[in-house]
Amino acid sequence: MRKYEVLYILNAEMADDAREALINKISAIVTDNGGTVDKIDKWGIKKYAYPINYKTEGFYVLMTFNAESKIPAELDRQMRISDNVIRNMITLAA
Repeated sequence: MRKYEVLYILNAEMADDAREALINKISAIVTDNGGTVDKIDKWGIKKYAYPINYKTEGFYVLMTFNAESKIPAELDRQMRISDNVIRNMITLAA
């Protein structure tokens, strides 16, 4: 298993309980496929450097996890389907 980091931005206009449910759903994708989530760091609402889809703020979340090499592709696919995930980036952690 390799160590990965995913930084994703959620819609800032989501309700708090809906946001928590989506964060739990994203971490469950990793754990349901045999990976482990090391840390979820919620950065909170931050201002964008430039407008994205006419919005200027988003809720940033950094998650560190260990997983097999096929799981990041599935995680990326699931995040692209979700309307409330604005952007995401998955990288290998050092």
